[in-house]
Amino acid sequence: MTARRFLQLDVFADRPGAGNPLAVVLDAEGLDDTAMQAIARWTRLPETTFVFPPEDGGSYRIRMFSPRREVPFAGHPSVGTAQVLLADGRIAPGADGCVLQEGLAGRLPLRVRGEGPARTVAVRTPKARVVETATRGDPRLRHALDGLLPGALPPALVDGGRRWWLAELADEHTLRSAQPDWDAIGQLAESTESMGLCAFARADAGQSYDLVVRAWVGAPARFEDAASGAANATLAAWLAAQDALPGGKRRYTVSQGREVGYDARLQLELDDAGEIWSGGQVAFVIEGTLDWGV
Repeated sequence: MTARRFLQLDVFADRPGAGNPLAVVLDAEGLDDTAMQAIARWTRLPETTFVFPPEDGGSYRIRMFSPRREVPFAGHPSVGTAQVLLADGRIAPGADGCVLQEGLAGRLPLRVRGEGPARTVAVRTPKARVVETATRGDPRLRHALDGLLPGALPPALVDGGRRWWLAELADEHTLRSAQPDWDAIGQLAESTESMGLCAFARADAGQSYDLVVRAWVGAPARFEDAASGAANATLAAWLAAQDALPGGKRRYTVSQGREVGYDARLQLELDDAGEIWSGGQVAFVIEGTLDWGV
């Protein structure tokens, strides 16, 4: 058996227990698809990443697996894996302040700012496209949004590597007190081949964040995501297209996960070229070795 370095961390967090958990397996050469899927199922974390040498001029190559399947792109595994490799001295940002990740979504730059525990990493996310807009009375959405006071923007189905329904609610209290109808959200996800419903609201005055987000995954499993870089990037693209970024700011902070026992902070930014960057800090929790039977 080959012992490989194995880490667990919390992404979009400045302390353990606040962010979205991630497992990272370094030196993953020799692991086939079956083994990687088995390891990801064993960790029982939202995603597990496996790091390989680059093949196309990047800084490293990554594969991402949920407990059920391989994932082409997700924000928190991208940010967390880059933080591990930076902390280990395996990669360093170039003159542009970025490292380059290879994966199923292609080559994606990640921008590095700062050093040590305060360091932040943000991934330039795949371009999102609006699949359709809808009304709250749309039969597919009616039950999922039943009883929730709406915000200004109409619901929209947006694809940014993963497809989400986005729905603005009236205010922070409405969103934080919402009780998701899992049957309705599951049916919505399955009937529209989407992840489910990402609901958002403008933050109350005086908060240290600008937007509150709750991402309810309806299929294949049903759960509330602690912090989703990809969902928030998709949302940022929708807000930018509608000229509705929080406070008109091109860089803003999201609070996510409090309702399921976390307290993540995500930094979203729209750059001068119209690209969306999703990132934040990472808290390291466990470091050791993984002994798997290959």
